Amino acid sequence: MRRLPLLVLALAACACAQAQNYPNRPVRMVVGFPPGGGTDVVARIIAPGLSENLGQSVVIENRPGATGTVAAAAVAKSTPDGYTIMMGHVSVNAIAPSLFPNLQYDVLKDFAPVTLAASVPHFVVVHPSLPVHSIRELIAYARERPGKLSFPSAGNGSTPHLAGEIFKSMAGVNLVHVPYKGSGQSMADLLAGQHQVAFDTAPASAGNVRSGRMRVLGVSTAKRIPEYPDVPTVAEAGVPGYEVITWYGVFAPAGTPAAVVNRLHAEIAKAMESPVAHARLAEAGADGSVTRSPEEFAAIVRADTVRYAKIIKDAGLKID
Repeated sequence: MRRLPLLVLALAACACAQAQNYPNRPVRMVVGFPPGGGTDVVARIIAPGLSENLGQSVVIENRPGATGTVAAAAVAKSTPDGYTIMMGHVSVNAIAPSLFPNLQYDVLKDFAPVTLAASVPHFVVVHPSLPVHSIRELIAYARERPGKLSFPSAGNGSTPHLAGEIFKSMAGVNLVHVPYKGSGQSMADLLAGQHQVAFDTAPASAGNVRSGRMRVLGVSTAKRIPEYPDVPTVAEAGVPGYEVITWYGVFAPAGTPAAVVNRLHAEIAKAMESPVAHARLAEAGADGSVTRSPEEFAAIVRADTVRYAKIIKDAGLKID
């Protein structure tokens, strides 16, 4: 028993030394979706600056499956040393517990929140062939054709899925949900005309909106966004009270030394302040000025886990 305090001090000294030497090899940032989706876009915008600041390569690893939860489970079980981190997502780290009964990780216990990285609105977009030019026209068109219009998403329980289900419930329309393994694939099939409408994030949709390959009808935020001042909010365009926002954030496995978590937070925040990253995030429709401390981010995760549980329960949403 007399040796216990010495053991504790020795372990603390070891952890401190580990943090001081961090990083001395490449860092792996896991993304639970295929390339091209919003989570992947944000990760790849942040990674170059983070790599420069850390003095080590930051390697993006895409591990799609089960709406990001496969990757999250793997990261939760990885060594908590700061060399495996995850670009998380509100669906993976706050919504999933309310939709997946057999989730292989605990969103509140198995991760060390590092920082909130970006928040983005969702766009209601349609294929140009659809003869609607407003949210009200979309609602009227869908009501005349119940079950005839389909919307793709990044997967069951993803925020594009949830945004579509909430729209269906609040607008009183019957749309058919088609899940994919990521936004890149779902948007490709929308462009190909296999689906007619989508409720995906701005990073996944903005490029196609600018090119005219998709028509945007509304934005999911409570207020119009500066980058698209002429696009009305869904709430003002016909569905009062509608609001869906997606956030992305970096997580490490629980047990990662606090000094490592704080170093990651500081370097990510610095990376996001660069003009290049800021411009790329704005171009993608993402707000990169939302960086929060690990403690503040943890509070956001806890609050949103409770908030979305109520939304899902009240709407009677189930995985299809």
